[in-house]
Amino acid sequence: MVAVLGIIFFIPLVWTLCTSLTPAADVITRSNPFAVGSPTLTNFAAAWETIPFGQYYWNTFVIVTGILAVQLVTATLAAYAFARLHFVGSSIVFVLFLTQIMIPPDILLFPNYSTMKELGLIDSKLAIMLPYWASSFGVFLLRQTFKQVPLDLDDASRADGASWWRTLWHVYLPAAKPTYIAFGLISVSAHWNNFMWPLIVTDSVETRPLTVGIAVFAQSFETGAQWGTVTAATMLVIMPLLLVFFLFQRQFVESFMHSGLK
Repeated sequence: MVAVLGIIFFIPLVWTLCTSLTPAADVITRSNPFAVGSPTLTNFAAAWETIPFGQYYWNTFVIVTGILAVQLVTATLAAYAFARLHFVGSSIVFVLFLTQIMIPPDILLFPNYSTMKELGLIDSKLAIMLPYWASSFGVFLLRQTFKQVPLDLDDASRADGASWWRTLWHVYLPAAKPTYIAFGLISVSAHWNNFMWPLIVTDSVETRPLTVGIAVFAQSFETGAQWGTVTAATMLVIMPLLLVFFLFQRQFVESFMHSGLK
């Protein structure tokens, strides 16, 4: 069953790759959508020359790394507090914090846009990043991992005179390395592919990520989409993620096996 589902989800990727390698004149006339009679890279060259991929790649890199860097800090501190600090109502606060997971992101588009407008951040990379700087999913993953760290290690570190942040740095962070890898891959993948929020909050080439840039490019054709060029541009967008997945798929699976997710 898993293999069948994998094949079903793999078919659009195969079609995109085949179309991107097909000459533009043959895309519509070919009888087999997966046939590539005369493979060519002209569609990739045309897409690269037409779209400012250099700027879009840089925008996406800044956005993705900026979100992940802040998420790691906020999620680590919050997870440590929920896992090891005892305060009144900690369980209730944690449950309320996790309700963020159950809220569809689309519901927050209007209030987030209003907030960014009040702050004067519309059409900026910071406006894309700010709503995602706190991740309840990341807090949950790290809290589960931190709770698995033996308290003896925590007590021994404190007995040696280490402060809480030194204990966090030397005891908890090394133990949570697989969880950080898992969360990092998920965060990068999610925000690399994020489309709706960047589409709403950006208006210029200097701030658009790859997903929005290619959508604007596809809508720019007046006589219909040039599918060869569009699919080539799509491959240029997803190839970094595919490369990362194929290179680190084993580490990705192992990280989830050690992250407390059953």
